[in-house]
Amino acid sequence: MQKIKNFPKIDGELGWYETSPSREVTLGRRLKGDHTFDIAIIGSGYTGLSLAHRLAENHPEASIAIIDALRVGQGTSGRNAGFIIDLPHNLDAGQPDVEHDRQLHKLNTFSIERLRGFKDRYNIECSWQNAGKYMAAHESSNLGGLDSFVTTLKSSNFEYQDLDALDLKKRLGTDYYQRAIYTPGNILMNPSSLVRGVAAALPKTVHLFEESPIISCEYGHPHILTAVGGTVRAKLLIQTTNSYTEEFGLLSNRLAPVFTYASLTESLNDADYEAHFKDVQPWGLTSAHPAGTTVRLTPDRRIFIRNVLDFEPSLSSSNEGLHKAWIQHRKSFEQRFPNLRKTKFEFTWGGMLCMTMNHQSVFKKADDNLFVVGGCNGVGVAKGTYLGYYMADYISGIRSANLDFILGNSNPSWVPPDPIRTLGARMRLSYESRNAGGDI
Repeated sequence: MQKIKNFPKIDGELGWYETSPSREVTLGRRLKGDHTFDIAIIGSGYTGLSLAHRLAENHPEASIAIIDALRVGQGTSGRNAGFIIDLPHNLDAGQPDVEHDRQLHKLNTFSIERLRGFKDRYNIECSWQNAGKYMAAHESSNLGGLDSFVTTLKSSNFEYQDLDALDLKKRLGTDYYQRAIYTPGNILMNPSSLVRGVAAALPKTVHLFEESPIISCEYGHPHILTAVGGTVRAKLLIQTTNSYTEEFGLLSNRLAPVFTYASLTESLNDADYEAHFKDVQPWGLTSAHPAGTTVRLTPDRRIFIRNVLDFEPSLSSSNEGLHKAWIQHRKSFEQRFPNLRKTKFEFTWGGMLCMTMNHQSVFKKADDNLFVVGGCNGVGVAKGTYLGYYMADYISGIRSANLDFILGNSNPSWVPPDPIRTLGARMRLSYESRNAGGDI
């Protein structure tokens, strides 16, 4: 029997969840009593929900359970920056692999259209915008990241615009950045609203259990999952727990969960919005440096700031960590928008990026009727959606070129155990943060 030691919890004030129009809607129930299903899925993020939808399409007669420690939209799926990224954007130096990049673009685009279909079919209110994305630099020392990105885009004939400071001032409402690369295919949205809408669209054969942390797993025939006051027995079990995957004992020394933090302002008043963003459309921006700040202007007139990277082996943040992040967020916000110093942050929260050393995900059969998916490397909305979909096909025996590509590129490299992992990760994150300079 595998006992779970670390559990997901609420880290701060979850801005996207709190501003979601569906936050009061009841989606699932707590796991109480003993239940038996054909299939059980642990995790109700984009990966788990995509997996459940596709399994229900492939096996409409099967009974499926999804179990999550939190409510849908409170986990990593609802704490990210709200980008559905279409283009690979690894800033590490090196020659681009054109075919690899094109295949990733194909898979990411598949995810965008899959999610767009849910949004349109079920009228999901999630502030969906076909807004594209800016990758920007403030520091001259970080312009090389943009040059590397342009090399990748040119090699694969991806569309882009190279913008200078004057262009950016008009488009963003801030003169903080000296250059950016704009690509049009990215989607912006409220990630908590979207994932809750996808959960609400589950067919009747799928049963959702929320606020039901699994405290132990007994693998066998059947697999037995135990929560406080309830159990699930299932012939087939799939874990889509991302940063918590190693807690379940089927994987070790492959994942590096990186904690990061975000803040969301109050809605800007009419005077401030007219003065600074009168002709500006909502936008999203990532940094030319991997440790730099992600910024968004949302349709409801809020500004989103995300930065600060840390390694937390406990898989949760502290109040001290949240406060330190808030201080950095204020500094980053006021540097970019000095005329909005009186604007308050309404929400500050923490969440995890589930990283692997070589950027490859976990996508494997661990044992008979036992599968694991995880390691989305900071692009989990798109990657989680297609990994979940094609894991369902893998289980169902449906082969395709996309599935073959995923299988051939899902071998995450070894990560040293603690304490070396923690020391090494914190040293690397500190180094990257120092080098980012004003792009934080």
